[in-house]
Amino acid sequence: MFEPIRFLWNATRGSRLRPWRSEYLRWRIETYSGKWAEKLTMREVFGFMWASRWELLRFLAWTGDVQRDARRKP
Repeated sequence: MFEPIRFLWNATRGSRLRPWRSEYLRWRIETYSGKWAEKLTMREVFGFMWASRWELLRFLAWTGDVQRDARRKP
């Protein structure tokens, strides 16, 4: 349940009040969309997040599953 929030908290480390300046999130957007990370503005980051919201939610759910599986004891 809290895994997506944990991922976002870790991904925006150093720029939590300004997530569009997060190096990690900008790099992820660049690798996913092909837009240059150095040229991304706040409007473009939020526009990308809104346009890709369902894919991002699926990704966040997947990260939660991976983290849960990693913590599971054999």
